[in-house]
Amino acid sequence: MSTKHSPEHDEQGPASEVSVPGPATVASGTVASSAVGFAKSRRASLLGAIFLMATSAIGPGFITQTATFTATLGAAFAFGILVSIVIDFIVQANIWQIITLSGKRAAELANAAIPFSGFVLSVLVIAGGLVFNIGNIAGAGLGLNALFGLDPKLGGAISAILAIGIFLSHRAGLIMDRAIIVLGIVMIALTITVAIVANPPIGDALRQTVLPDTIDFAAITTIVGGTVGGYITYAGAHKLLDSGTSGPENIKQVTRSAFFGIAVTGIMRYVLFLAFLGVTASGVLLDLSKNPAAQAFEAAAGEWGMRAFGLVLWAAALSSVIGAAFTSVSFMTVFSAKLDLRRRGWATVAFIAVGLIAYLLMGTTPVALLVFAGGFNGLILPIGFTVFMYIAWFRRDLLNGHRIQPWLLWLGTLMTILTWYMGAVSFGTIFKFLGA
Repeated sequence: MSTKHSPEHDEQGPASEVSVPGPATVASGTVASSAVGFAKSRRASLLGAIFLMATSAIGPGFITQTATFTATLGAAFAFGILVSIVIDFIVQANIWQIITLSGKRAAELANAAIPFSGFVLSVLVIAGGLVFNIGNIAGAGLGLNALFGLDPKLGGAISAILAIGIFLSHRAGLIMDRAIIVLGIVMIALTITVAIVANPPIGDALRQTVLPDTIDFAAITTIVGGTVGGYITYAGAHKLLDSGTSGPENIKQVTRSAFFGIAVTGIMRYVLFLAFLGVTASGVLLDLSKNPAAQAFEAAAGEWGMRAFGLVLWAAALSSVIGAAFTSVSFMTVFSAKLDLRRRGWATVAFIAVGLIAYLLMGTTPVALLVFAGGFNGLILPIGFTVFMYIAWFRRDLLNGHRIQPWLLWLGTLMTILTWYMGAVSFGTIFKFLGA
């Protein structure tokens, strides 16, 4: 069985081609060119980490959550978008720095800092990943519903089975990777078009970005969890480790990469919000139980807009099913060193299958599942982040004697307190999403 389609392999890209110059290279006087090649591959690995984070952060969950909360909160949700971007950057930059300085993967590092905490972290990430994947399968069902009018349950089942086939087939995986890039470009163009056509109240949106009429902590916790919660928190950092990007000499570049990645995804999130805001502000009422995002695209761009959106949503969800499953399963290695790549491949297939069965058995609507998935992962985010902030403050020995940049360390501490507070006040509301 081939497992080369895993996110930790396919998305390596040029970074996996890094080579150490041998004697023949030195003899031929090409050491300089080899150094240039290494520098290029290092930059490629950072871009790969940004791409992994961005594609994980803007998927079916975020799209559906944004449509849902924009319909209920209106322009006030702009504040939630801004807060989520700030939290995402501070969390990602801290985690990336801590992991790259230590040279250890998240669960291993947590265990070294606080006995057994790595096991707890892994359980939470795996549980959150499973919830994410149930939502991803639901999102794939919504995509096929918008594209072909299929029942979301049937669409989800077809998509999950196809995801397993793609995961098992290296060739299909490569085709899927390239298709996602093309469809991602289509999604950006389509969203910008809808945002322009929908003519959103930009002045009101900008005002409420900083002075909202109302603050909904459950919405903010959900959107944060959907973009940086669960396995997403650690995916980019692990990608850097896999490509050999670690050590204090790379810290500034790692932080810049985190900032750039969040900035790019942040702009896309805000444009998507404006597209939905324009539709809802025009008086269109979205049925929040029946694919509100597709309804918004149809209202602004007609049937072709809805069909194109369905295709993009389905492809993004399908890719997320594979990525979330493989990355979540990778945390199982902390429980057994015998879980080699082949066994992890079979575990990934089982993980997708369990998510599909859960989705088919649950009576909750696909939209509610996608919203809950973000909320649930937002609730578990501060647990793992607290462990890593403890490491940053008190266990410099695990960071090879180095320390996190002070400004980032203090902001990380403030975000730890804030995420705990948001989780506490929104806990009950988030679980009520399942009843929607």
